[in-house]
Amino acid sequence: MSPPLLKLGAVLSTMAMISNWMSQTLPSLVGLNTTRLSTPDTLTQISPKEGWQVYSSAQDPDGRCICTVVAPEQNLCSRDAKSRQLRQLLEKVQNMSQSIEVLNLRTQRDFQYVLKMETQMKGLKAKFRQIEDDRKTLMTKHFQELKEKMDELLPLIPVLEQYKTDAKLITQFKEEIRNLSTVLTGIQEEIGAYDYEELHQRVLSLETRLRDCMKKLTCGKLMKITGPITVKTSGTRFGAWMTDPLASEKNNRVWYMDSYTNNKIVREYKSIADFVSGAESRTYNLPFKWAGTNHVVYNGSLYFNKYQSNIIIKYSFDMGRVLAQRSLEYAGFHNVYPYTWGGFSDIDLMADEIGLWAVYATNQNAGNIVISQLNQDTLEVMKSWSTGYPKRSAGESFMICGTLYVTNSHLTGAKVYYSYSTKTSTYEYTDIPFHNQYFHISMLDYNARDRALYAWNNGHQVLFNVTLFHIIKTEDDT
Repeated sequence: MSPPLLKLGAVLSTMAMISNWMSQTLPSLVGLNTTRLSTPDTLTQISPKEGWQVYSSAQDPDGRCICTVVAPEQNLCSRDAKSRQLRQLLEKVQNMSQSIEVLNLRTQRDFQYVLKMETQMKGLKAKFRQIEDDRKTLMTKHFQELKEKMDELLPLIPVLEQYKTDAKLITQFKEEIRNLSTVLTGIQEEIGAYDYEELHQRVLSLETRLRDCMKKLTCGKLMKITGPITVKTSGTRFGAWMTDPLASEKNNRVWYMDSYTNNKIVREYKSIADFVSGAESRTYNLPFKWAGTNHVVYNGSLYFNKYQSNIIIKYSFDMGRVLAQRSLEYAGFHNVYPYTWGGFSDIDLMADEIGLWAVYATNQNAGNIVISQLNQDTLEVMKSWSTGYPKRSAGESFMICGTLYVTNSHLTGAKVYYSYSTKTSTYEYTDIPFHNQYFHISMLDYNARDRALYAWNNGHQVLFNVTLFHIIKTEDDT
């Protein structure tokens, strides 16, 4: 389809959305509809008195962030029912007035474009008739191209007529909103400006508190895992793929490391789209072979376990060289304390909202999992936690907000079975299932920027969405 048709399609799509929105919104506004929002089932047992309580999900199928907030009771705002209703109506009218102004400007601009298109179409039609009368003098190829273009434009003529009608409808909507706003302003003056201003200030205060609350939505407890979404099918049964959780929004590079041993080639892609299409942007030849699949990219550097050792390597992609390396004291390696699937997965490097971590096992801890927080520059262990969960009984693990989540298997039926909080130094047994679509997981890592789990599932690169539960205390609760 030609560029003018694409523009016209966007215009028509805009008008369709406007008409649909108006048909749903205006009746409820003019008729003062009292329909109330239903409360999600998952929040019916939550008491607003306990403070802000929020469910947050990584993203929906369209990639949008989902966040549901249950606010504390607001006794101060329930004093005057008439003022509250008036404020709600005025807010709706103000919002609609602003939206209508924007839509009106857009409509006028698009209407001028439509008129111009209509003139061009009529001129093209006349020209085509003239050429058709004398087509014997033209080459067959040029005639056919012109005829095909005209055939594309002809069906749009009745649509343009409908567009003119829709433009008039927008003008009518604008006038109705203006009239309604005048009526409500008069009612406000009769009730009294003091009550309204007081209520308005309370609404602004609540909005400010809500925004402060939303800023704290960086961490939470894992409640649910959904998916997976299969991004690509490539490589062997075992491997790793990842993005940098500290990268900017414009930086969506993907790194790909196939196999768990006898390899030191890292492939880089500029975006997920390039990764899917196989368009490599760069290849890195590491100075050492890696062990396992539990690598991580963090702040522009790759952290991996050097083959046949408990040495951790920090490799800078920008500089193309090793910046640091350090032995992880007492950590088992080379299939001494791997995950259930083996594959030299003794040392698992990961990152979350808090920083860089290493998960491994030692003889001193009887083969049970040890969690260590690492300095990202020097690789020194800043603090360690010893758990009671056997490393060999774990399918995979990942960190979210300082809590380690452990799966009970890498095969079908796997679920998150155990968690350990480094904040409280306590553990609990959980039951969070997830769909192991391709039956064998050899890599499962959390990305804090994407709020998603990256997984390598039997030669398939997949993503899982996570749902986190937050409890945020208000100032009154502290």
